[in-house]
Amino acid sequence: MKIGVLSDTHKKTALSQDIITQLLNDGAEFFIHAGDIVKTENLDQLKNSGKKYVAVYGNNDAHLVEVHNQYNLQQEPHLFKLAKTTFKLMHLPYYMSPDTEIVIFGHTHEFECDFKNGTLFLNPGEACARNDGRSECVLLEVTPDEFKIKHYSKKPKDQKYKTQKFCFEREVS
Repeated sequence: MKIGVLSDTHKKTALSQDIITQLLNDGAEFFIHAGDIVKTENLDQLKNSGKKYVAVYGNNDAHLVEVHNQYNLQQEPHLFKLAKTTFKLMHLPYYMSPDTEIVIFGHTHEFECDFKNGTLFLNPGEACARNDGRSECVLLEVTPDEFKIKHYSKKPKDQKYKTQKFCFEREVS
């Protein structure tokens, strides 16, 4: 299964839509947003993508409680299973224990992809291009044997994303 992962969209709805479009074009079948959504328009983009999604509240999202029932918006840490894989989703990196196969987080605005003791720790970086001027996201492909990560990065005025690929063998229990 191919999963589009984004975080920290903040007020940048155009960048959020650009990321969603890119991930859809590359085959995303599901979306995960790791918080700091800020604008309901960013949630609408996920909802209108035609794919299922899940999102968690970030530290800038308290006002979204008013629209909670209109979206698949969860409190952190949110534990779920997808593609026969256990996930933990959060915004703030406070629950970083390896108690699931994949831990997804945001908040730091920095891409991170680390595989430790059978757990993938993944931060897609910032969609909003605030800290270093690059909009980032990840396409995570979950197969029975591997976790394949494609990290996308581009300056908002660039036409194409630069990509980096990572692959980790899943530990079979």
